[in-house]
Amino acid sequence: MEILHLEEAMAELRESFRSTKTRSAEWRKTQLRGLERLLQEKEREIYKALDEDLGKHHTEAYRDEIGILVKSLNLSLNSLDDWMASKKVHVPVIAFPTTGEVVPEPLGVVLIFSSWNFPLGLALDPLIGAIAAGNAAVLKPSEIAPACSSFLAKNIPLYLDNKAVKVIEGGVPIAERLLEKKWDKIFFTGNARVGRIIMSAAAKHLTPVTLELGGKCPAILDHFSSLRDRNVAVKRIVSGKWGLCSGQACVGVDYLLVKEKHASEVIEFIKNWLKKYYGDDPQKSNSMSRIVNKHHFRRLQKLIEDPLVAASIVHGGSMNEKNLFIEPTILLDPPLDAEIMTEEIFGPFLPIITLKKIEDSIEFINSKPQALSLYVFTKDKTFQKQVIAKTSSGSVTVNDTIVQFACDTLPFGGVGQSGLGKYHGKFSFDAFSHGKAVLRRSLLTEMSFGYPPWNDYKLRFLRAAYNFDYIALFLLLIGLKRK
Repeated sequence: MEILHLEEAMAELRESFRSTKTRSAEWRKTQLRGLERLLQEKEREIYKALDEDLGKHHTEAYRDEIGILVKSLNLSLNSLDDWMASKKVHVPVIAFPTTGEVVPEPLGVVLIFSSWNFPLGLALDPLIGAIAAGNAAVLKPSEIAPACSSFLAKNIPLYLDNKAVKVIEGGVPIAERLLEKKWDKIFFTGNARVGRIIMSAAAKHLTPVTLELGGKCPAILDHFSSLRDRNVAVKRIVSGKWGLCSGQACVGVDYLLVKEKHASEVIEFIKNWLKKYYGDDPQKSNSMSRIVNKHHFRRLQKLIEDPLVAASIVHGGSMNEKNLFIEPTILLDPPLDAEIMTEEIFGPFLPIITLKKIEDSIEFINSKPQALSLYVFTKDKTFQKQVIAKTSSGSVTVNDTIVQFACDTLPFGGVGQSGLGKYHGKFSFDAFSHGKAVLRRSLLTEMSFGYPPWNDYKLRFLRAAYNFDYIALFLLLIGLKRK
């Protein structure tokens, strides 16, 4: 986009927000219904774009992108009036006679950077929150998913108010120009390296940010006495590793921690589920997404070029650069200082790390940066509580994977290096809102306890008020001294 056109777009967005039209419930609901119609009327085009960019099967595309968005839109439309309403709050007696409330107001003009692995879902889900909260918005889709970026740029103006919601396409130069501007909020989904750039640029204008970053999400697999439970647990781990965009997912399982003596059995269970999901030749399966491009293919390829890492492969490992295909690959105890164990994998490799005791998994996890998601499979309630209490992560999911991402009543976001801020459901509305404190006081009565000249009687009154000692207050008010 030319600099002049970008300036014009910014001016139009600012004017739209200043006009206050985006604040009305009617405008917000109209835009949200426009997104609903876009998903309904352009479903086939969405499938085509996701297939072009990532080779996603249309069922996977609906589950992970369209369906998630439909759910978010339904919740937002059904809840918007309640979310927009001011909330009464208790006001302490020291402020009597007053009433207090918190009024949600939009932040202004916001910027959303989306990621390439879920190029529709991770673009439109934050946008739903921004619109529901009453903001004007710019959406910058990832250039690494060009078909989806083009789809959004072409269709968003047809379904939404183009003076208040704009899509700006482009690569790094466009992103840098956008970051030079003053925004009222920046929402970014991507890796930590770019997240630092976003945060640094935002700091120049004191712009608040939400950073959805990721990291190495561990799964802990305790031993189950029941064969069925072991089978179900491994099935869910396999789904959480390879079932989302062939492992190219920030919430996907990055590595697995198991007790040493059970590792062989776990590997056989994994192999069986991989065969059930993807057949004898996964390259012929239509249920596996492909690696997004050659750059990321070669990045993944490099992870297992280290001879010590390659020697740890116990299943898979085949690659086809022409088709951007990498077979689901299991590694047993690769070197812990290898890049595959120090950096987020974001691909179809699953390192399995063995431990003498499963309880040692807590110390292992705590030796790493905080993860976006942590998964623990165990029936031991005490161990569940230990994992929750003694580790830090964006979320903990017990006996399943990924499902927390679809729960709008739970906040989604990281901590530390895995992210800053949270969204989904009401949390998305809050992420793009400012809770404005409003206090109203009557002029009918006036008490002088909070004003000079000071004396010990006023001190006793203030002490009683701040400590909610209502008996003392009553006695003081009628002029008695408390014994």
